[in-house]
Amino acid sequence: MLPPAGRDQMLERSSNRPDDGRTPPQAFGELAVTLQSQADARSELIGAAPTDDETNRKNMALLIQLRWTAVVGQIVTIGGVHFWLGIPLPLERMGAVIGALVLLNVSSLVWVRHRAAISSNELLVALMLDVAALTAQLYLSGGATNPFTSLFLLQVTLGAVLLDARSTWSLVALTCASFVWLTLAYRPLDLPPNPISEAYSLTVAGMLLGFVLNAVLLVVFVTRINRNLRERDAHLAALRQHAAEQDHIVRMGLLASGAAHELGTPLASLSVILSDWRRMPDLAADQELAEDLAEMETSLQRCKSIVTGILVSAGEARGEGSSPTTVTAFVTALVDEWRNARSARTLYFVNTFGEDVAIASDVALKQVIFNVLDNAYEVSRDWVELLAEREGDNLVLSISDRGPGFAPEMLAQLGKPYHSSKGRAGGGLGLFLVVNVVRKLGGSVTAENHRKRGATVRLTLPLATLAIGGSFDA
Repeated sequence: MLPPAGRDQMLERSSNRPDDGRTPPQAFGELAVTLQSQADARSELIGAAPTDDETNRKNMALLIQLRWTAVVGQIVTIGGVHFWLGIPLPLERMGAVIGALVLLNVSSLVWVRHRAAISSNELLVALMLDVAALTAQLYLSGGATNPFTSLFLLQVTLGAVLLDARSTWSLVALTCASFVWLTLAYRPLDLPPNPISEAYSLTVAGMLLGFVLNAVLLVVFVTRINRNLRERDAHLAALRQHAAEQDHIVRMGLLASGAAHELGTPLASLSVILSDWRRMPDLAADQELAEDLAEMETSLQRCKSIVTGILVSAGEARGEGSSPTTVTAFVTALVDEWRNARSARTLYFVNTFGEDVAIASDVALKQVIFNVLDNAYEVSRDWVELLAEREGDNLVLSISDRGPGFAPEMLAQLGKPYHSSKGRAGGGLGLFLVVNVVRKLGGSVTAENHRKRGATVRLTLPLATLAIGGSFDA
């Protein structure tokens, strides 16, 4: 035992050691601001994701397809009425309207291809042009008496699905005004001199054809529009989920980095004390006590390396977390370190990677692999296997165990926070971090159960991402 005076002197020396000028709370506060600003930037990026523009682009393509359908339908209908039914129509002027629609469609295809973004107002203009073309054709073929006036409802329905309320009502006003105008100004149809009953039957047949055409087009195009909207909603939901996961990462980063800063002070104090104890003659003479002090110093150095690793992962010690190495050297050193730290000799390492590749070691990746190995070791103390292999341009690490395997719901929610097979609150964060770190490296994580017992977690990592300078030599 040291006398009180000696302990006080050593504690005073440890408290007066040089530092970087920031207290741990100050450094923690600065880190909190940095991480929060990164989270805000991600939120703004997600909020500005071009989901609406992509949906509007798909819907504009549907309107262009509908216009082609209208062109074909008008050609068939005009030809049938003029040549088959013998009802004369102004083919030149009606053909000019069809030509205008074709020109509009070709121009729209070129315009959409070079347009950076498509707004709802532009969808409204497209629908209004279609209403104008329909009005022109109805004007030339009987006006409001033409049974195909029901096609106005198709435009209104599409507007109600695609546009906001204000734009939809604008389209409703245009169609109503067009219909009223067609009751006052139109070119009458020169029907052949037939009995009233036959004229009536032609009107009914036209109404039936218009109804069927309306129904078919509505089902086809509204269904496809709804599919576009569902895809947009699914994309937004995925973005929100990603934002929530990023928020979890930020909070855990704050907690881990703050704890690392706070632990720095007592660890440094302990390091100074142990160093002074080992230089004291009375303690150095006791062989058993000297061995205990050496073991304590080794454990203390491991704690300091863990704290340093946390700070490196947080980006606060750039240049200390990466060093040039190779795939084989990196994985072999990782296996040795894991075995020594956990006194575990049940980890079997198999390397079938083949020709070695130069990469940069990464502290975060090492912690990720440690996490998966720890999970496997926790449920399978007698056997854990790490297989390193190459698949194309990817490094694949497979960690297998003989534990109970993953529950079906765990496999379905792999990588989601707070979904754990260990049955404790707050569990599941390990695999959540594994999935997110590997995803940041451009890789993927999969898990599967074995037929009899055990499970395998596969980490697929692009060699181009791990390579020094962003490229690698095969």
